[in-house]
Amino acid sequence: MLINLVRFQRQVGFVFSKCRNRDTWLPSVNHSKEYSAAALERKKFYQDVSISQGEDGLYEINLDRKKLKTPAGKLFTVPNEALAIAVATEWDMQKDTLKFYTMHLTTLCNTALDNPTQRDKGQIIAAGLKFLETDTICYRVEEPPGLVELQKNEWDPVLDWIEKRYNVLIGSSSNIMGPQIPKETKDTFHQHLRSYNFWALTGLEFIITQLKSLVLSFGLVDRHLTVEQAVLLSRLEEEYQIQRWGNVEWAHDYDMYELRSRTAAGALFVHLSSESSTVKHKLLQD
Repeated sequence: MLINLVRFQRQVGFVFSKCRNRDTWLPSVNHSKEYSAAALERKKFYQDVSISQGEDGLYEINLDRKKLKTPAGKLFTVPNEALAIAVATEWDMQKDTLKFYTMHLTTLCNTALDNPTQRDKGQIIAAGLKFLETDTICYRVEEPPGLVELQKNEWDPVLDWIEKRYNVLIGSSSNIMGPQIPKETKDTFHQHLRSYNFWALTGLEFIITQLKSLVLSFGLVDRHLTVEQAVLLSRLEEEYQIQRWGNVEWAHDYDMYELRSRTAAGALFVHLSSESSTVKHKLLQD
């Protein structure tokens, strides 16, 4: 059932919390890692997953005959069929045990629906733009020479791309204060971000916080970078140190896969939140 999006969502992970009703568990918008294993897993309590369209045109997720709700108790609804299928796939993929930390799309939907911080589009855009002042790939080291060269070779092409793509100036700096971003650049990015709807902005902000980079996030969403490339570029200094000194066995790979999972989920959420066409029939045929 609903297997066509599974290949995208095998990279996706979520954090959940229990709602007040003991009969169900609902996703939480809290992304903290400090949860016990018991809070992140639960025995599966449903058999079938389906989607339905309400009278308002929004799509709902059904677990057997029960409608999914958000942590705040709202009916869980998404704006289009593509996103509904993707979320339903997350629930359908679960086996005997529900692994809530593997369901990032559901959590992102809850964030958009409940809006726990009560922010509007302008506030989300402002928060995203702040990362430009401390963007990962704008900060450069002065030594060791090997890392200096690596940053130049790997990061400069991405900076060149985004400056040409949006006709802006960003630059880089080894100063602790970072580069001085021109007001015109901020205004251009602000205008571009306003073209996204609230849901897509929620996903984009999630990507930015994972990569600590507005530049890399734009590169990913604009399909200039793959998930693997964006994650690797965001961890360039760490990867350099690991190649030089080695890494803790298994820990490095785990962190890498987790970051890829969250980043992939955010990118998929942005694109699906912007989807307006009916895709269910085509997906089920593929």
